[in-house]
Amino acid sequence: MTTHQERLQKFIEEVTLYPVSCEKLALGRSDRQWLEAVLAAGVKIVQLRDKEADGRTLFNKAKMFRELTRAAGALFIVNDRLDVALLSEADGIHLGNDDLPCEEVRRYAPELIIGVSCNREEEAATAEARGASYYNIGPLFPTGTKEEAREVLGIEAIARFSRHSQLPITVMGGIKKHHLPELMAAGVKRPAVVTALTQAADITAETKNWLEKLQQHRALPRP
Repeated sequence: MTTHQERLQKFIEEVTLYPVSCEKLALGRSDRQWLEAVLAAGVKIVQLRDKEADGRTLFNKAKMFRELTRAAGALFIVNDRLDVALLSEADGIHLGNDDLPCEEVRRYAPELIIGVSCNREEEAATAEARGASYYNIGPLFPTGTKEEAREVLGIEAIARFSRHSQLPITVMGGIKKHHLPELMAAGVKRPAVVTALTQAADITAETKNWLEKLQQHRALPRP
């Protein structure tokens, strides 16, 4: 069995771009087509996010994600559903503020990567104590992937939230490629994106472009 530490080490050392699926925003392309395209570009993590599928459909989709990500050497995260994550042998789960309590998921699934969404600084401050492996800051910019209105935090939130925890972070919410220079200057290593890839004309080519820009930044000498 792969341990939490092994998964987390891969997350820290290899993950840059964090693609999140959304079939209904993929311009008629299936989640399998999206997944094959981003994996072909070389991503090291994907998240299956489907708020509308019934349990059996989601489980079958998760099994397909697991098969393809395992073959590609990429981490596989399931959004929200602990049962689906465990049954599909996913590497982790991402929890929103209205999902299962992180501390209970950690107790039940000690070897999973657990990500938690943080919309307020106090949530980031408690993420590690709650058992999170990483936390997500967002939404940074206006986004159409959430039906309910959320306060837009802006790039300046990255520094504010990060001072509360040493856990790895991801950032999300309306992120487009032109945001990358400012995000990377703020210390972001792992932007999470939905429509920037699901709605790309050529998903593989667009994903490769994002990966190249992020890798170039990592390779720059630090001051």
